[in-house]
Amino acid sequence: MTRVLLYTGKGGVGKTTSAAGTATLAALRGLRTLVLSTDASHSLSDAFDSEVGPEPTEIDDLLFVQQIDTQRKFEQSWGDIQAYLRSVLHMVGMDPIESEELTVLPGAEEVLALLEVRDHVRSGRWDVIVVDCAPTAETLRLLALPEALNWYMDRIFNAERKMMRTFRPFLSRGSSLPMPDDNVFDALRRLQSDLTDIRTLLAGPDASVRLVLTPEAVVVAEARRSLTRLSLYGYRVDGVVANRVFPAAGADTWRRQWVAAQRGILEEVADSFRPLPIWESPYRVCEPVGVEELAAFAVEMYGGDDPFSRATDDTSLWVDRHIDTDGRTYTLTMPLPLASADELELARHGDELIVTVGSYRRVLPLPAALARGVVAGARLDEGRLQVRFAPKEVARPPVPADVPSGSGPLESAQELAQGLAAEYHEQLARREAAIGEGR
Repeated sequence: MTRVLLYTGKGGVGKTTSAAGTATLAALRGLRTLVLSTDASHSLSDAFDSEVGPEPTEIDDLLFVQQIDTQRKFEQSWGDIQAYLRSVLHMVGMDPIESEELTVLPGAEEVLALLEVRDHVRSGRWDVIVVDCAPTAETLRLLALPEALNWYMDRIFNAERKMMRTFRPFLSRGSSLPMPDDNVFDALRRLQSDLTDIRTLLAGPDASVRLVLTPEAVVVAEARRSLTRLSLYGYRVDGVVANRVFPAAGADTWRRQWVAAQRGILEEVADSFRPLPIWESPYRVCEPVGVEELAAFAVEMYGGDDPFSRATDDTSLWVDRHIDTDGRTYTLTMPLPLASADELELARHGDELIVTVGSYRRVLPLPAALARGVVAGARLDEGRLQVRFAPKEVARPPVPADVPSGSGPLESAQELAQGLAAEYHEQLARREAAIGEGR
């Protein structure tokens, strides 16, 4: 299988250089390698100091670089949906240029770049694919998209499609607005399927994420949050690149102060991200540019490690929803490294567990054995979320005193979710009643 490595981090920390250097090293070791970017800035061409085209371009033996033609991919994946939305906006009098802008899918370029990664993996042409991701916040939103879209497709679009098939003739008589046809729903379904494929690929054993940082308190804090949120969505993190580290040898008085400050932060990095390997790259006067300099950068950074070996449970951090049973109760355990109880919110809605860390949310479908039960308690203990389920006929026991504050009851969002569902069905009922009156 193709090894897929994704490099992400706060803007300006050197993730493009890290990705390009890793790809160069892979090619030097005899692996057929492709490196591409989900970042709209397309800075890979600058890193290699070479012209890069919309198809894989060979710039050295076994080393290919690609700058994706996102416009063509966008038209293939989103064209039918965008055409319908534009027609609706045109009917309400919106300027065509404005409607064109409003119907662009947010994050489309990043999504389509990942679709390209999926297609390249399926081709079997590559041993290693290295992805230079967008800055951390954009990458996290992107990686959360497949599950979010699946949730809406399963609950909203399927219901709307059934309703449209039944009532389209009646709705068309009394309205000048165009009704979405099956092509629109089929396009949405294709997009959902594409994103599901991406999710399966990137959460699988052959793909992993590497966090790139510099020894600065603000950057490291964001990297910690990124680890927690990537774990929330089930993506495997198997290493950290610490870039621009001042070398201690030959340091003058001024630089020794920087060395000491960075060393203190790097000790925190080692404590925070253990057991992940921390690959250090020394500070350079200028960024490495070109195949030779990038290769030297990667050799120095990885040392004797093999950066292309598959990550294992011992060498990575990732979500493994482990279920233990104790008699008639079950405990669902989900690693959330570096998470705090203050930023964690949990809710139970039907057959789903909703886990929110900060501003990021994941909806986890529950196995049948757990879905049949009720939540009996929850706690966050040393970076592991533990949720206990009991049979419905067993009364919920009080939350133990040692549960950290903030892990809280899981039903906090259930009333809101039920209210939204009721409101949606009420709107459908009013619409059906209006159609009946207009007959």
